[in-house]
Amino acid sequence: MMKEFTPAPDSASIVSVTDRVKPVALGMGVTSVHFLGDRAAFVGGEENVAFVDSQGEITTVAVHGGGILSTASDGKRLVMGGDDGKVVSLDAKGEVTLLATDPKRRWIDAVALHADGAFAWSAGKTATVKSGKTEEKSLEVPSTVGGLAFAPKGLRLAIAHYNGATLWFPNMAASAEFLPWAGSHHAVTFSPDNKFLVTAMHEPALHGWRLADNRHMRMTGYPGRVRSMSWSAGGKALATSGADTVILWPFGSKDGPMGKEPAMLAPLQARVSVVACHPKNDILAAGYSDGTVLMVRLEDGAEILVRRNGTPPVAALAWNAKGTLLAFADENGDGGLLEL
Repeated sequence: MMKEFTPAPDSASIVSVTDRVKPVALGMGVTSVHFLGDRAAFVGGEENVAFVDSQGEITTVAVHGGGILSTASDGKRLVMGGDDGKVVSLDAKGEVTLLATDPKRRWIDAVALHADGAFAWSAGKTATVKSGKTEEKSLEVPSTVGGLAFAPKGLRLAIAHYNGATLWFPNMAASAEFLPWAGSHHAVTFSPDNKFLVTAMHEPALHGWRLADNRHMRMTGYPGRVRSMSWSAGGKALATSGADTVILWPFGSKDGPMGKEPAMLAPLQARVSVVACHPKNDILAAGYSDGTVLMVRLEDGAEILVRRNGTPPVAALAWNAKGTLLAFADENGDGGLLEL
C-alpha cells in the first residue's frame, strides 16, 4: 500500500531540455512508439505506422486494413495485431510481412515477441505461438486473453486472463500451469531475471507471483488503472503509471516487493500515463495526462523537463537500444525526438 505524497514544485522550477527536442507532427492519433535501430516507429490507432529518423523526417507505412490493436518490438522488428484478423511485422527498412491470419478473422488482441524469433498472438480465448523450430501451437484459456509475454529464458509464454494467468511451454507435452488470482488481468510481464511474473489488473492494482513457489505479491493503492509498466536496467525495479507520481516497486531481493513500499518519483498535478525506463542507466522517462514529459533519476528522483504541459495525454514513449534517443507523442500525434 502506498503512502500519501506531496506534489513537487511546478515544472517551471526544474532543469529543462525542451529547446533540444526536435518537434514531430504526425497528423494521426498515436498509441505507442518503438525504435527499430535509430528510427522511431510511431504506431497509429488506424492502419499506419510513421517512421521518424534522427533528423525528424517522417515516412508513413500502411500495415493494417483497420485498427491496430496490439504491438510488440524487439528493436529489430515491430509485430502488430489488428482488427482485420492479421498479425504483421515491420522491419527497419519499412518492409511489411504478413505473419498470420486468424481463420475466423477475429481481432488480434495481444502479441508478443521472443528473442529467438518466435512470436505469439491471441484472438478471443486462444493464444497461439509460432517459432522457426515448430509449427503453430495453440492453447485455449478460460476467458479472453488480456495480455501475452514471453519469459526471458526458454520458450515459455505467460497469458493473462480473467481470474489469473497461465504459464505455457508450447514445445513441451506438460500441461499449462494456472496461477490464480480473482479479477481481470489485462497485461503481463516477466521480470528480467525470470523470477517474478506481474500482471496489471482491471481494478487499480498490480498482482504478482514469485515463480519459485507461486507466492502472491499484492501491489495496491493506485488511484487509477495501470496501463504502462517498464523494468529498470537490470530489472531491480518496476516502474508503472496509474498515479499522480511514478510508482517504482523494488524487485532487487528474492522476495521482490513483498512487505515493502514502493518509491514514488516525479509527482505532478496530473496522472502518469506512460513510463519507459532507460535501457542502460537508472533513469526513466514519464509522460503525463497533461502532456508533460520528464526524465527522472531513480536514485534521488531528480527531474529534467523534456516537454511542458498543456497538451493531450502522452500516449507513446520509448528509448532506442543504446539509450541515446528518446521519442514521445501525445494522443493527437504531436511529439518529439530528444538526442542525448
